[in-house]
Amino acid sequence: MWLTINDKQIEANEGMSVLNAALGAGIYIPHLCGHPDLEAVGGCRLCSVEIEGMNQAVPSCMIKVQEGMKVTVNGPKAEKTRKTAMELILATHPADCTGCPKYGKCELQSMYQYLGVGPERWKKKTRTVPTDESNPLIRHLFTRCVRCGRCVRACRELRGVKVLDFQTTEEGVRIGTDGNISLIEAGCKFCGACIEVCPTGSIMDALGQISEDVSYGEHVVPCRTACPAHTDIPRYLRYIKEGDYEKATSVIREKLPFPETLGCICNHVCETACKRNELGEPLSICKLKRAAAASHSDKWKKNRKSAAPTGKKAAIIGAGPAGLTAAYYLAKKGHEVTVFEANEKAGGQCRYGIPSYRLPDEVLDREISDILEVGVRLKVNTTSEAPEVLLKQGYDTVLIAIGTHKGILLPLEGNKLSGVILNTDFLKNARRDQIGDLGKKVMVLGGGNVAYDCARTALRLGAEEVHIACLESKNNMTADAEEIKEGKDEGIILHSGYSFLRITGNTKVQGVELQKVDQFYFDENRKAVIKLVEGSQEIIPVDHVIFAVGQAPDGTNTLGVELNHGSYVKVNSSFSTSVSGVFGAGDVVTGTKSVIEAIAAGRQSAIEMDRYLGGDGDISEELLKKEMADPFLGRTEGFGNLERLTPSRLEPQERKKSFAAVEQPFTCGEASCEAGRCLQCDLRLNITNPKLWNEY
Repeated sequence: MWLTINDKQIEANEGMSVLNAALGAGIYIPHLCGHPDLEAVGGCRLCSVEIEGMNQAVPSCMIKVQEGMKVTVNGPKAEKTRKTAMELILATHPADCTGCPKYGKCELQSMYQYLGVGPERWKKKTRTVPTDESNPLIRHLFTRCVRCGRCVRACRELRGVKVLDFQTTEEGVRIGTDGNISLIEAGCKFCGACIEVCPTGSIMDALGQISEDVSYGEHVVPCRTACPAHTDIPRYLRYIKEGDYEKATSVIREKLPFPETLGCICNHVCETACKRNELGEPLSICKLKRAAAASHSDKWKKNRKSAAPTGKKAAIIGAGPAGLTAAYYLAKKGHEVTVFEANEKAGGQCRYGIPSYRLPDEVLDREISDILEVGVRLKVNTTSEAPEVLLKQGYDTVLIAIGTHKGILLPLEGNKLSGVILNTDFLKNARRDQIGDLGKKVMVLGGGNVAYDCARTALRLGAEEVHIACLESKNNMTADAEEIKEGKDEGIILHSGYSFLRITGNTKVQGVELQKVDQFYFDENRKAVIKLVEGSQEIIPVDHVIFAVGQAPDGTNTLGVELNHGSYVKVNSSFSTSVSGVFGAGDVVTGTKSVIEAIAAGRQSAIEMDRYLGGDGDISEELLKKEMADPFLGRTEGFGNLERLTPSRLEPQERKKSFAAVEQPFTCGEASCEAGRCLQCDLRLNITNPKLWNEY
């Protein structure tokens, strides 16, 4: 139907409000309680207009369009009504906007500027209601509330959680919970919809939740931002909650070619960033990823696309997570890819540095097979030529991704004795079933996850007593808390906060002398300062000592590229080395980090190498068509206090007997319950952002 607004004829759909018809046609009508995603209530009166045939100005959000209707936006009656309404709103609003977190982005500020109602006309009434900072994640500045009701409608209608409402208090009407109980007690789901629709900054993210270092969207969904590969975590968690593992796997694989591997061993920095930490414990994101991937659905492959052959050839040196990831994406871009691997099997440190009780061979084999399917050629038991030689042999580009397979030996007295082993050699030979008799007692030196891998492996290989000693206090150890607990349950004896003085013995290891650390810190030059407790020396009798204090690249001095810090490959921001056409990625560049960071580096190096080969560098893929998530959450009693679920594990005494997988995947019911704890932070980004007047 047709109507006229400000002498301009516009077309509108039947049932549409005059306000929405005008805004849709690019004609601005002031409004505050109205929001594109919420039902109108006509409370603020700021959207008042004059309509031919009506004596008084009326709220345009409440009037439906009619054929032939004539509307005047800025008539004298409408302007008087709007200015009076604005002055009433401002009468109890702080005059100083500069301290407001929404300064410069406030809809109210924009509107009073548009209406020409300045602070000098405000008839002030003091409202000294203290800010409520008692709830996690959400901060409520009552003095900035204009009672527009958007937050109430978003909570009740848009989300269906029904926590917020208008409350009558001694200070007057304000927004809150029935009985003034906490948001957790009231059943809040902390989705943030109230924050998103608030026009003035009365309801805000709690202090510390917003970072200036990242974009707004990135801080709203911190788990996705923290993930080095930026996997769309909330999206696949919704599918897991619904029990649709096929769709969840597709979403994960849009960014990661190793989903089940990561589900077993990822360091899950996404969980550290999860907003659920403010309510207790984070989502078990890593284990949920495994639950989806362990369904072994192959339906994602039907949407996997590969480009036509480009005639370009790429060589990858090293078949670890970084090298195989780069190979996968380069092959999908149409390039001919060959991966050279010196070991008998692909997988890098995933294969030879992580025990099979954490990452079974069959998981790695299955996901490497998926990578090879796209046309990647793998040469195992093959030591590659130097990159410049490969370029001369016809390869157009080369990636160095050989990882860090050389263990570090500390310069301790006795470090050459029989019975001293390096972490990398020990774990690799354990995987190959090439470890001899360890004797009864073993000492592992180091406090990281690799130290625990070595210690727990030694137990499974027959050692009766296994110790771990490290400089750091228990609270400052780099090993995951989960690893420390599992090690303790299995009988690992931890000596945290001890310095290693020497390894005792004549020709063979007999013990390790330790001394208690009083202070351990790094000075301004990043040099370690260790102060010991006098008279605290003790010798722990052991038969073998395993050094697990770090690892480094091996053989990089023969590659012909510029190195950093001794043996690490130096690259620039585009992953290029000092040799044109040669790139570097993963631990060989950064030092030993995590598998997910190596995968992220493999992705980025593939982008840069594709560009070098003349491509557009676009390796993104859509394995599942995006669906609009349902904004309606509904109530879940006790949602804020739901406890984190953990997968079942073998009992400690049982798991020490073999290298069988310690942890089992979530059952479907467990996965659905755990995924249901997600706050679904990303739904905030689907809420329409209202335009300010200067945008029309």
